[in-house]
Amino acid sequence: MEKTVFEQMGGTCTRLGDYLLPDLMLPAEEELTIGIWGQRRRQYLKEHHRILYYNLLTACKLNSYLADIDRQAEELFSRLVKQMAESEGVTETLKAQDSMAWSGRMNNICNRAREIVNIELIYS
Repeated sequence: MEKTVFEQMGGTCTRLGDYLLPDLMLPAEEELTIGIWGQRRRQYLKEHHRILYYNLLTACKLNSYLADIDRQAEELFSRLVKQMAESEGVTETLKAQDSMAWSGRMNNICNRAREIVNIELIYS
């Protein structure tokens, strides 16, 4: 039996009944740790931007893209929390004097910073 064009180019095929199906494999993608921000971005892309999601997935760039988004989001979140805490006077002395007030104000700051990160990086 003569070889298919795909086999002539170095590919392999598997016979299923009367059909020859090419054995296609994506190259291995680097294993990266993806945090909560990257997972949220992945879910958003899957639901709302499927073309971009599948383009990144088939180009084997999805994990590196999500790891980069996760790193950027974490840096922005930390910077925002620090800046807001300084501007609002939430300090270690307040924590020592009134831990409940400090906790409430820090939760408020973290929630606002989380919303900013979501709007700027994750859901845009």
